[in-house]
Amino acid sequence: MATLPITERTKISRAAKKGDYTEETIYSILDEGLFCHVSYVERETPMCIPTGYGRIGNKLYIHGSVGSHFMRAIADGRTVCLSVSLIDGLVLARSAFSHSVNYRSVVMFAKGTVVTDETERWDSLIAITEQFIPGRWDNVRLPTKSEMQKTMIISFPLEEASAKTRSGQPNDDEEDYDFPVWAGVLPLKLQAQTPITDPKMQFDLPVPEYISKLVVNEF
Repeated sequence: MATLPITERTKISRAAKKGDYTEETIYSILDEGLFCHVSYVERETPMCIPTGYGRIGNKLYIHGSVGSHFMRAIADGRTVCLSVSLIDGLVLARSAFSHSVNYRSVVMFAKGTVVTDETERWDSLIAITEQFIPGRWDNVRLPTKSEMQKTMIISFPLEEASAKTRSGQPNDDEEDYDFPVWAGVLPLKLQAQTPITDPKMQFDLPVPEYISKLVVNEF
């Protein structure tokens, strides 16, 4: 199991036991997420932009318009911070002070590189599309040459990153266990709902299986 180097920026100082620097944990969180937040400084002003992404090996990819101010800004080689967070539950303690959240998160620091190799550009778009819905790439119209020319793709090496997680029940102060209030965990999860067909659909097509299988019917 490979472990990323611990740097001054990635070292977990608060609740250090919740930190994890293994590629296995970091990659698993990134592969489950749907979007990341990209933070950077522009003209001495902090900025934070949410965007979709995809992972191939030890690189994270994002894409956008070649005319995007955001994309042009982070393509200049400056160091940015990217984060992905998954929430697993609300931790309801006996005291207001001890309430918490069960979560899994990754924070990484990297300098972006504009991807120019056409094979890598194509593969990265597959990864980004499949991050949203596995199986979608093989079912849609693929990008045209013109669309590819309008698209900027930036890669970020997964070399300086750490994960932080929290799980389990509340950690109340010993004296609070006698306080008469319900305590425990309210699990949360992202759940697909019934697909809504585009009213502009010109064909009577069923919802693809790779989409319908994601819908969980709970009664």
